[in-house]
Amino acid sequence: MILKAKKLDPRATLPAYAHPGDAGMDFFALERTAIASGARTAVKTGISIEIPESHAGLFWDKSGLSMHDGLKTLGGVIDAGYRGEVMIGIVNLGTKEYVFEAGHKVAQLLIQRVEHCDISEADGLSETKRGQGGFGSTGK
Repeated sequence: MILKAKKLDPRATLPAYAHPGDAGMDFFALERTAIASGARTAVKTGISIEIPESHAGLFWDKSGLSMHDGLKTLGGVIDAGYRGEVMIGIVNLGTKEYVFEAGHKVAQLLIQRVEHCDISEADGLSETKRGQGGFGSTGK
């Protein structure tokens, strides 16, 4: 599969896999972006992409940024039909301001196949052992 990527700004860095076999490709900040503790923002990449039909791009945290700095990605679904600039939503759950400098890794994108379903309204659903058990219902 080929993912077409277009630089919308000459300063942009094309997405890239850090190692052979990695699941996610890194996306990079276009410009310096500071995020205060408790704040959220959209980090510009200066890149647009063409995701193949029947696929979607799913943004996930960079593990180091998440664990060490408290940065989480937000709203990370890129649909196949989107052709605008890829902007990465980030919230800073850490205790201090975090600064992305131009060219820093922000998040990783996985391209995954999408199955579409026909929706059918039903009067009832099949029974399961879990049933309506929600948050915490399976114990510790």
